[in-house]
Parts: sequence; C-alpha cells; structure tokens
Amino acid sequence: MGDAAVAAVAAEAAARRAAPVSITTVMAMVACQVGLHACMMGSRMALPLELLRRGHPEWQVGVLMAMFAVCPALLALPAGRLADRHGYHRPVRLAALLALTGAALAALTPHVLAQAAAAALTGTGASMGLIAVQRTAGRLGSDPTERMRLFSWVATAPAMSILVGPMLAGVLIDHLGFRVAYGALALCPVLTLLLARHVPREALPAAATADAARRRPAWDLLRSPELRRVLFINWVISAAWDAHGFALPVLGHERGLSASAIGAVLSAYAVASTSVRLVIPLVAHRLSPRVLMMIATGVTALTFALYPLFYTVWAMGACAAVMGLAFGFVQPAMMAAIHHAAPPGRHGEVLALRSMAINGSASTMPMVFGAVAAVLGAGPVFWLMGAALGGGCWGARRVPVMR
Repeated sequence: MGDAAVAAVAAEAAARRAAPVSITTVMAMVACQVGLHACMMGSRMALPLELLRRGHPEWQVGVLMAMFAVCPALLALPAGRLADRHGYHRPVRLAALLALTGAALAALTPHVLAQAAAAALTGTGASMGLIAVQRTAGRLGSDPTERMRLFSWVATAPAMSILVGPMLAGVLIDHLGFRVAYGALALCPVLTLLLARHVPREALPAAATADAARRRPAWDLLRSPELRRVLFINWVISAAWDAHGFALPVLGHERGLSASAIGAVLSAYAVASTSVRLVIPLVAHRLSPRVLMMIATGVTALTFALYPLFYTVWAMGACAAVMGLAFGFVQPAMMAAIHHAAPPGRHGEVLALRSMAINGSASTMPMVFGAVAAVLGAGPVFWLMGAALGGGCWGARRVPVMR
C-alpha cells in the first residue's frame, strides 16, 4: 500500500479513537447478522426435513446440506474483496437480497433443485453478511480491548439465530406448513435491510480504493507467519467444534445414553458458550488475546483427552460446559488477532480466507471423523482432535502481543 493510503488509514484510525462506537451501531450490526443467520439456520432445519418427508433419498439430503457450506466457501474471496472496496452497506444489502431470494424460492416451489438453490443462496447470504459485519467491527475498534468487546457482541448473533430461526420454522411447519415457514424466514433478511441504515457509512480513502485494484492474489497473504499461525489456530478450533458435534452423539450412543441426555450435554456446551460472550465486554480490559488463545486451546485439548474416559451424563456435561466456556472466550480473542495480523485495507480478504477454511472444514471433516469412528470408535476422534489442539496451543505461544 502506498504512503498516501497508509496516511489515510492512520487518519481514519485516529478519528475512530476520538469517536467511541455507539451502542446503537453495535446492536444494529448484531441484529443485521441475526436476520441473515436466522434465515439460514431455519432453512438448514426445514429444507432437509421437507426432502425426507417427501420421500427423497438420504444422499440428496447430504448434497443439499453441503450446499450451505460449499457455495459460501467458493464465494468467500469475492465477498471479502467487496467488503474491502465498499465497506459495510453494499455487501450487507447484497447478502440480504441473496438470503431473501433463497427463502422466497423455497416458499414458491418444493422442487429439489429449487431447494438446493435456496440452500446455496441463504448460506452465501449469511456468510457474506458475517464477513462484512466482522470486518466493520474490527475497523470500528481502536485497540485490541475494544475489538474484543465488539467481536464478543457480534459473536452473540449466531447463537441467537440458532434459537430464532429453527424455532420459528419448526412452529410454523407444524401448524401452517413448509411454504408459510419459508415465507416467514424470508422476512428475516428484510429486517437486515431495514436496520443496516443505523450503521454509519465508512469513509474509504481514495488512495486505498485505487490501491485495491492493483492488489496481489489473496493467497499472498499467507506469506505472513503471524497470519498463518492465527488462521491455523482458528481452523483447529473450528474443526474441534465440528468434531464435538459429530463425535458426541456417537460416543453417547456407545455409552448407552438416551437422546435427551445427549441433547442435554450439547445444551450445556451452547449455554456456556453463549453466556461467556455476554461477560467478555465487562472484563475485556483485563484479557490478553494471546493468553486467551493459549489457555483456551490448552484447556480444550485436555478436555478432549478426558472426554472418552467419562461415562455419566453429568461428567460429559461438565466437559461440554468447559469446552463451551473456552470456545466462547477464545472467539473474540481470535477475531482480534486476525484483525491485528491483516495488512491495511485487506481485512475483508483475510476474513474470507478464514471463512473458506471454516466452511471447507465443515464440508470435509465430518467424513474424516466418520471414517475414523467407523474403524476405531468415537474415542480416537476426541484424542486426535486433542492432539491437534495441543499444536494450536503451541502456535498460540508464538503469536505477538497486541497493543
């Protein structure tokens, strides 16, 4: 980036330090993401359920579910570059229109191809909106402490969406049918369109915008050792979350636990993860992102190692709660570290690489876990993931201290 662009970015950062982020802006960003994510999560529950009820084979359901992750992974880099060029509003409006179109398409016809397109559109809309929201949250923060506060608030949006989207879809499906449920989900992105205007527009420097046109390939970002370490730690944590969601039901079945008991263990994880994110804004000034990443990956590695040794629902629930606390704490720290490692003017691209890694992992890792569990059982899945988290803890020790 040229000297003029660097100066413009520095002037913008100084202006942000002089103007604290308003609670209205933060709540508007959270609500915008809830609108997009609730539409996707509700569709993620309803679309495969409708296919199964209509007698479609399970392989079609698998393809449909893959569309929620594969398309966002393929389109993440264009979404990140769009956010870098135009700031918050244009990507969020486009994301809302994609999600709205997907839900409306599902409402209009039950054809399997239309439903696959709906999965791709709603998944891409949620992913594109999340990249724009996370990029804006990072740029609004004037220092690592404030960024951790902002990222902790933003991280509550997916948790709230998991409650809103599937619950709304489930109630409407039972009482009014699938078409009405999809129509109601289509209203969620409308909420995003209405609330986006409460987020202030970003003043993009002309020099930085011109420099963006001459930008090097996104993969060039991986030459930075700091960014490679942070993205690796982020991938390990994401893979651990996928492993827990996959292997816990298998392990519970091996232990003879009922479905409600397994659900209670998963709920302990979700409650702990969501609750701790509400605490982080109050204590962010006492937390170091680097230390948090080390503690969270280390504690989670130990928890994964111990998980298969327990047989009671209470012990497994305690493990799940510890993991929820660790993951809830580390998410805002991870996002602050990613923002710190990103080159000026390329935050959207870095977040796109993160999104590609997460969505790619979500598409492929369950097959890997399934193969391991089929041969060795669920226990080795936990132990292998614990070893990977140990590597993440070692990498976190080498992440620079953020100031």
